[in-house]
Amino acid sequence: MAYIDFKNIYKVYGNKFLAVDDFNLEIAEKEFVAFIGPSGCGKSTMLRMIAGLEEITAGELWIDGVLVNNVHSKNRHISMVFQNYALYPHLTVYENIAFGLKLQKMPKDEIKKQVQVVAEMLNITEQLQKTPSEMSGGQRQRVALGRAMVQNPKIFLMDEPLSNLDAKLRNKMRLEILKLHKEHGVVTIYVTHDQVEAMTMADKIVVLNEGVIQQIGTPLELYVSPANLFVATFIGEPEINLFNGTVKGDTVIIDNNAAEDDTVNDDNNIVGLDVSKYEDLSGYEGKEITLGIRPEHVRIATDGSLSATIDLTEMRGDTQVLIATFAGKDLDCKTDSAHLLRSGDEINFYFDMQHIHLFDKDTGLRIK
Repeated sequence: MAYIDFKNIYKVYGNKFLAVDDFNLEIAEKEFVAFIGPSGCGKSTMLRMIAGLEEITAGELWIDGVLVNNVHSKNRHISMVFQNYALYPHLTVYENIAFGLKLQKMPKDEIKKQVQVVAEMLNITEQLQKTPSEMSGGQRQRVALGRAMVQNPKIFLMDEPLSNLDAKLRNKMRLEILKLHKEHGVVTIYVTHDQVEAMTMADKIVVLNEGVIQQIGTPLELYVSPANLFVATFIGEPEINLFNGTVKGDTVIIDNNAAEDDTVNDDNNIVGLDVSKYEDLSGYEGKEITLGIRPEHVRIATDGSLSATIDLTEMRGDTQVLIATFAGKDLDCKTDSAHLLRSGDEINFYFDMQHIHLFDKDTGLRIK
């Protein structure tokens, strides 16, 4: 089983563009790790450097205790699944899967045996004599996975492999990839911009932005304790609600961005803090901070101390998302659909203080 150690990895293009900035990470044996972030954040660049398709500008990449910076890609024992499948259109499914084994000059009988095993595992045995053009997107994705699996690699690299599939098939393929990972226990690095994929599949998530690691942690750690505003807004759906406010004793006075008139109730903007959770807030007395509350932690209640009018609703089966205006900004609230609410309805609510997030207004960092 493989393990990987990234030490101060940098990637610079043209002596100007810094694509990856001081990347440090340890991946243990059998781990499933997701790299996530917006387009251009450096996640695919990292994948190509691991595979040996891109040179590392500075830093060290170690696999199983061996420095591989100058090791050719074919000698790294890595298989990669690309976003566009990268299948040979003129070859059959069998020939596509067997291609790498033929290059290794493996005996034909052994190639046939291994291809059959992988095809049965992926349920594409009946497709082996077809060409990629005769197959659906999901079937082509299975062929791409099969071609990677048959190599018996130390490491699987997957670069947004499901982005071309429809939602239903994407969900199914996520389960199949997880099953394969559990069966084989091969280190898997999965690149995606879809935080749902990362949250549901990965043991550990690396959040990147502009080539810099923002946070490393389990899906739950990133959700419960985002390191900064970027992570807080990138993780979670619907997106976290953010309000600017000022610390005053054990309360935060939320800035009211509504039009100033006699109808504005300033008391509606006072949010009490759980001071036992934020013991070091004394240094923020009188200072502006950013308060975050996830939609699922905005509680609808008849005795709620805050109020708002619903602007829009989104029905999602057993839940509904309410979009209201609070303190002059949009407020998303996620609640069950047992009591259907509609646009124009008045609601009372409160913030679950055990789940609020506070961030430094200037740095964007989480206040411990």
